[in-house]
Amino acid sequence: MKQYLALCERIINEGVWVENERTGKRCLTVINADLEYDVAANEFPLITTRKSFWKGAIAELLGYLRGYDNAADFRKLGAKTWDANANENSVWLNNPHRKGHDDMGRVYGVQGRAWAKPDGGTVDQLRKIIDNLSKGVDDRGEILSFYNPGEFHMGCLRPCMHTHNFSLLGDTLYLNSFQRSCDVPLGLNFNQVQVFALLAIVAQITGHKPGKAYHKIVNAHIYEDQLPLMQDVQLKREPFPSPKLSINPDIKSLEDLETWVTMDDFEVTGYQHHEAIQYPFSV
Repeated sequence: MKQYLALCERIINEGVWVENERTGKRCLTVINADLEYDVAANEFPLITTRKSFWKGAIAELLGYLRGYDNAADFRKLGAKTWDANANENSVWLNNPHRKGHDDMGRVYGVQGRAWAKPDGGTVDQLRKIIDNLSKGVDDRGEILSFYNPGEFHMGCLRPCMHTHNFSLLGDTLYLNSFQRSCDVPLGLNFNQVQVFALLAIVAQITGHKPGKAYHKIVNAHIYEDQLPLMQDVQLKREPFPSPKLSINPDIKSLEDLETWVTMDDFEVTGYQHHEAIQYPFSV
């Protein structure tokens, strides 16, 4: 929680104003932010200086791990985050690769589970990682990448959190996650939850202890219309201790994640928080 608040302070004190062409708004921006989460100690990085919602973040992550390409499948899990990108993006609606209502195209989990090869086949990146780690193998390339420039035109959105690199030291698993861009007041808590949960889940199904997760953000920003609420409300609140995340111990394989796991298999305890803050969202 302290590192989240420190990043917000840094953006306010050191950030440079940047005009964002996509949104038509200005934002205070810094380059390079490094966060880390102690998954071994189960210090779940859920923001406490405002009420935050974690279930949608893990539900979306589960959809990625399953390789979903349809917003309806994400909604069934409890994540509505892809509804607008799949159905309200005018450029995507007119894209010849779009298959119809709720189709997201070749984004995120599709790339992770079925990266297209020139010979017509596909690569299941996640399966390779899980197979290796389950055998105690780390070939220094246990990398899950969603960033495929050759197929950006075949999806509704290019990824923000684009790469996850796992490392095994003895019986302890670590994770480095890379994010190209982050709306800090609104998006970061979502991303923090996913990085933490990804390491916790993969460690559990491969039979290892989780270590730390390292989260690098290249472009971290606060939009101009978010700034008053950040300065005058959230940064004036005292944080509470971190809550804990519990994962059903019966989840033991990638097949479990692909078939029967739901949000009922995850629980957060000890979550104390201040009132919610309605930050403006920039589309």
